[in-house]
Amino acid sequence: MTRDGVPRIRAAEIVLPGGDLENTSEFFTERLGFRVDSVFPADRPQVIVVSGHGVRIRLERGEDRSEGRLRLSCNDPAAIAGGTTQLTAPNGTRVELVAADPPLVLPPAVQSFVLTRSADTAWGVGRAGMRYRDLIPNRQGGRFIASHIHIPDGGPVPDYVHFHKIRFQMIYCYKGWVKVAYEDQGPPLTMQAGDCVLQPPQIRHRVLECSPGLEVIEIGCPAEHETCADEEMDLPTPELRPERKFGGQRFVHHVAATARWGPWRLPGFEFRDTGIAEATDGLVGARVVRPVASPSVDPQRVDGEFHFVFILRGSVSLHCEGAEKLEAGDCFVLPAQTTHSLAECSGDLEFLEVTLPA
Repeated sequence: MTRDGVPRIRAAEIVLPGGDLENTSEFFTERLGFRVDSVFPADRPQVIVVSGHGVRIRLERGEDRSEGRLRLSCNDPAAIAGGTTQLTAPNGTRVELVAADPPLVLPPAVQSFVLTRSADTAWGVGRAGMRYRDLIPNRQGGRFIASHIHIPDGGPVPDYVHFHKIRFQMIYCYKGWVKVAYEDQGPPLTMQAGDCVLQPPQIRHRVLECSPGLEVIEIGCPAEHETCADEEMDLPTPELRPERKFGGQRFVHHVAATARWGPWRLPGFEFRDTGIAEATDGLVGARVVRPVASPSVDPQRVDGEFHFVFILRGSVSLHCEGAEKLEAGDCFVLPAQTTHSLAECSGDLEFLEVTLPA
């Protein structure tokens, strides 16, 4: 079905109950030879789309054992069926009509104070078998996600070329090293502990291999976003285009070993900037901060959409709604107009600070 030569229906999926989603998707991929097309969301998948043998199947988590249905991705869903987005075939099959390229929807920000301690949070299994620890359990109303990701075993990573439909996403290498290939960014790069990357919207990439015990911090917006496979692109691509923009943002690879440190906004602290603020035209700022002689304990007020801090090394006391002693692996989120101070900084303290706007 076309209009002016343009297909009105671009893809079709058979929707089946996923039940035990991990085992069900493994059955289709390992036993039947299907491939993964997309995962949503990556940290605790609720939907996995697989394709193969001329069929595309959408597996949805849950214990619902009802009959499957047909899902059609359309340029203009309402135009297919006279304004409705639901149809029923004569045999009773339900047909869903959805937009092929829906706009990115940002949930309204619900800001709140969040303190997450490393010792109190559990690990779960997410995309490609990676372990995830949720650093912002309430997701600030669904607007932001921060994950501590761990790959226990070193060597090749069972990843595939993919991209994310996002507003913003960055990866900070916390421990170990990881080798990743990015679209139009030359040969694969290796991120060492302290390095970070900005992954612009929909840039294709693939994790190739890593050290044993790799740990990274991943921060993104919105909290739930689609991860899509790209079966047609091979990485690395032959081009090196560092100036290319994806969704208005440039790719960034910040290397800690060559970074310069300068005075932070509070006396007695210094920071290294990751370059993410410039690459996102001021949308996001990310920096690593550490104390120097006589760090200030003066209260400061934060403003803006998002203020996240992850303790990388050492310890510090956060004075906000009481005093909290924080150790490496702990983190917090401060809502706008919150007054707080940092005190009792250990000499080896380092923390990652991510803010919107920059």
